[in-house]
Amino acid sequence: MTDSTNNTPQGGLIEAVIKTNRKKTGYIDVGEDLPSIFFPETNLHHALHGDTVLYSLTGQKDFRSKLEIGKIEKIVERAKTKLVGLTVKENGHMFVVPDDKRIYTKVILPSEKNLEEGVKVFVSFEWKDGSQYPEGTLIEVIGKAGENNTEMKSIVMEKGFDTKFPPQVEREAEELHKTKKQIGEDEWSFRKDLRDTLTFTIDPADAKDFDDALSLKKLPNGNFEVGVHIADVAYFVTPGTELDKEAQNRQFSVYLVDRTIPMLPEALSNDLCSLNPNEEKRAFSALFEMNTQGHILSRWFGRSVILSDMRFAYEEAQEAINDSSKKHHGTLTTLNTIAYALRAEKVKNGAIDFESDEIKFVLDEDGKPLSVIKKERLDAHKLIEEFMLLANREVAKFVATDKHGKESPSIYRDHDVPNPERIEDLTVFLKALGHELETKKGAVTNKGIQKLISDIEGTPQEALIKTSVLRSMAKASYDVKNIGHFGLGFDFYTHFTSPIRRYPDLLIHRILWKRLQGESISNKDLDFFKQTCRKASEKEVNAAQAERESIKYKQVEYMQSHVGEIFEATISGVSDFGIFVQDIATKSEGLIRLGALGNDFFELNKKTYSVSGKRTGQKFSLGDTVKVKLVKADAENMNLDFELVK
Repeated sequence: MTDSTNNTPQGGLIEAVIKTNRKKTGYIDVGEDLPSIFFPETNLHHALHGDTVLYSLTGQKDFRSKLEIGKIEKIVERAKTKLVGLTVKENGHMFVVPDDKRIYTKVILPSEKNLEEGVKVFVSFEWKDGSQYPEGTLIEVIGKAGENNTEMKSIVMEKGFDTKFPPQVEREAEELHKTKKQIGEDEWSFRKDLRDTLTFTIDPADAKDFDDALSLKKLPNGNFEVGVHIADVAYFVTPGTELDKEAQNRQFSVYLVDRTIPMLPEALSNDLCSLNPNEEKRAFSALFEMNTQGHILSRWFGRSVILSDMRFAYEEAQEAINDSSKKHHGTLTTLNTIAYALRAEKVKNGAIDFESDEIKFVLDEDGKPLSVIKKERLDAHKLIEEFMLLANREVAKFVATDKHGKESPSIYRDHDVPNPERIEDLTVFLKALGHELETKKGAVTNKGIQKLISDIEGTPQEALIKTSVLRSMAKASYDVKNIGHFGLGFDFYTHFTSPIRRYPDLLIHRILWKRLQGESISNKDLDFFKQTCRKASEKEVNAAQAERESIKYKQVEYMQSHVGEIFEATISGVSDFGIFVQDIATKSEGLIRLGALGNDFFELNKKTYSVSGKRTGQKFSLGDTVKVKLVKADAENMNLDFELVK
């Protein structure tokens, strides 16, 4: 449980963040292994999910949950003042029902009585004292509910990401495109000319922006110069500009099933900053002298000009690795050999391999899913991943100190050791499934987790256990304090390789350039880094949620045309109201209610993570494979209902 309470009372009141739900009740988590505080509707006083509040304790307990009852005394800060929802008309008034199921109230639109029902809208709102409902102001009509474009925009806007750029931002981007397309003569004084080195990009077949490229050159001494070239976004997006302010606000590009909501306008992300083939491009390069065992003998960082000779899709790169007759076979094979060596060393040092099945959708021209395909994990994917990890790690090491070898402020991608209580819960869970997690003096190690992952490989429970292990881990975050990266087994790690789509990477480019110029990082810089780390860590969660929700929506939409069909599924969760099952082919998850399991009274056994029939003893456990029939697919609420096939 996350401690969301500030334990310092303010005049007898306690500050905390509240969670609410559609049942019009709320909860506040007060700390690890301590019961939550319960808030009935009458004590919420208009507090909504995520709000920072001041609360008091009533001295009473809820008769059902036995939790102590609290009372909201003041709302310190609203978590959100804008939301997406569906319009409905009641008693002559227009309301908005929020898409966020945790918001328990409708929003009234007093100035929009003629607005059409059944459309998704984006509104701002304010809940005034004495009002039955929050009062909303229409910002944008998104579109008719149920249409692909409407639903995708709704998902991303609800998570706080704009789908359009302000006019002044677009104007700046267009002006840069006009004036900075050609590389200026003055730039050669600080850029290394790498145009004659064989360079290429490897990306998904449908990629539109290319922010990283690789190069390889054999050296006279028999070693190789491996180049990792990243789009020089920092050259175009400079502090104080409208582009920079907008990028700060967005922090990330968001990748939905059918579209990308970019951090930067397309004039930059798809053209000026994109390492398109057969075009001279500005890059920030990391050059490594290496042997085929993956050992780094020397390194160089700096701004450059590159010329990408070829744009590979992952599948094309894999063909070139596999087939000696393909162009660039030798180059890709050498890079793949080095990548294998880097991966082996990483695993030896304790990196955890969390590879899991991912899916992609084949969509028609209207965005309707025609099929769901499991993504194939190729050596070409792993090759790119290893060299990006290499560049991120080495840049992190380099910027950690100034020219005098003293510690210098920077931004790191940290991953802390797992919380002991969570690992204890995970250990109990694993034992119930017949597995053990090795610990060292009571603490888990990354090598212990890696051994578990290896032991379960190929078993029916593999995906379930990997998911459970991931949930027990600390979440990676951005911070100015370096604590290393537990999951990768790295002492230093940052994000350098994607400045087109991640703002922290853009800042690392600025930090790296200052370091190369011998400039120091000021206290003002450090304060800005701290602010960015906090915002980026928050925005990253929202972006990931939007991406997951777009996948979930498309899964349910796809399954709508398969109601009544039989599927092979894995039990992915158990509760006191049903069991959750995941279709093996599409990874679509839904619920079988306990009442639909059979003519028996089924009970949850929390210790064994199973539900059992009292009369028959029939048992359903996590990880079991079952045959199920899809009985309902509700795209609006993103729910699937199954029943057991006996």
